[in-house]
Amino acid sequence: MSKYSKCLVVGVDNVQSKQMQYVRRDLRGKAELLMGKNTMIRKCLRDHIEQFPFTEELLPSIVGNIGFCFTEMDLSECRDILEKNKVQASAKAGVVAPVDVIIPAGLTGMGPEKTSFFQALNLSTKITRGIIEIMTDTVVCKVGDKVGLSESKLLNMLSISPFFYGIEVNTIVDNGSVFPAAVLDIDNAAILAKFGQGAANVAALSLAIGIPNAASAPHMIMNGFKNILAIAVQTDYTFEQADKVKAYLADPSAFAVAAPSGGGEEKKVEAAAPPPEEEEEEEDMDFGLFD
Repeated sequence: MSKYSKCLVVGVDNVQSKQMQYVRRDLRGKAELLMGKNTMIRKCLRDHIEQFPFTEELLPSIVGNIGFCFTEMDLSECRDILEKNKVQASAKAGVVAPVDVIIPAGLTGMGPEKTSFFQALNLSTKITRGIIEIMTDTVVCKVGDKVGLSESKLLNMLSISPFFYGIEVNTIVDNGSVFPAAVLDIDNAAILAKFGQGAANVAALSLAIGIPNAASAPHMIMNGFKNILAIAVQTDYTFEQADKVKAYLADPSAFAVAAPSGGGEEKKVEAAAPPPEEEEEEEDMDFGLFD
């Protein structure tokens, strides 16, 4: 902590030792990835609270299989290196599902003797040419649910490996400030949007209570200009910006001149179109229809 100013608290549930080797190789010379027993980590953090006050905020994060990645590199780049080495794995019974597990509709390749597995999971099926066919896409396990024994066996029989395991960033420490990992997903566009929303709130509040500042002054000036323009239109008083508005009000046809001609082409097309030919009236015959 005294050597590096940045740190990532990472979760390593279901991460294989080979994955850790790949991550350490990619981080060599850029960061240090340290693991340890949670009891010892808490003891070290408590002993250094006076030197590093932010360690008290880290104590709730020391739960489960976790580690620390100390670095001076950009945190987003470091997170990408940590999370890029993921391994696909099957759904084992008792494992908490990190994503929704969906069995797609279609032929399963299994015979009718396996129908009991589908019935246990309430899957709508039918027999097509001696093969079990699933009628609709079905969610057999949702995020946060534990995978049951029936779900695990069925997914393995269908050769479905729905989970990808790798290192996950849980908490960020940057120069003594502790943040959740979601902070790394904030980009410049999101920051500008938040700033614009805050500036709009300041301007609205300032306008309501009549306090001029950098946010409300442009609106106050515009509102004042609108009031002066309204007075100039109703009286003989005038100024340069009001002359054009008075000219428009004095001659409404000026609006038609200034407006783009939207329907002129249609009128010309209609005028140029030849008149429809009149159908020749049938000659009056001397005999009727049934003569």
